[in-house]
Amino acid sequence: MTVNDDAKLYERILRKDKDALEAMYDRYEKLLYSFAFRITHDHTLAEEVLQDVFMKLWHGNRVYDSSKGKFTSWLLTVTRNQAIDLIRKHKKADTVEILEKDAVSTPEQSVEHEVEWMEKGEILREAVSNLKKDQQQMIELFYFKGFTQQKISDVYQIPLGTVKGRIRLALKHLRSMLEKEGRVMDE
Repeated sequence: MTVNDDAKLYERILRKDKDALEAMYDRYEKLLYSFAFRITHDHTLAEEVLQDVFMKLWHGNRVYDSSKGKFTSWLLTVTRNQAIDLIRKHKKADTVEILEKDAVSTPEQSVEHEVEWMEKGEILREAVSNLKKDQQQMIELFYFKGFTQQKISDVYQIPLGTVKGRIRLALKHLRSMLEKEGRVMDE
């Protein structure tokens, strides 16, 4: 799977090619569902997020710009934003923590793909654990708990600019660590 493949599929989706949408869904369904579930902690909401994201792709409500980053990063951002919107909409107070081993897996996924996904997750967890504690907190709250930057600012009683700076610096350090080790996460 290459960046060009994703961009071509996306262009075909914008032209209302159902086969391209199906291929994109098959390619990213598990990743996006798992990501949405980590944010929502609710299977029904995660499924709704997944459906909404692909409906937005189909209707062209979100526009990918390759000059601003990788397709997968953009797609995860769309998913994250949709999950946060649904959480706010449903105002669900009670959430249930779930272990990674309980995450939904589809039988179509190859063992190699599963192992690669687990290895990337371990690499990322290891890299995050090497960040400063305040940066680790920001990454956890922002990307995995779905907090807005303003919410983090309010909870920790620190300026919004500080929150943004810590997240930006944490991402810069993560990228640097992974590049130094010759590991690329978005491939």
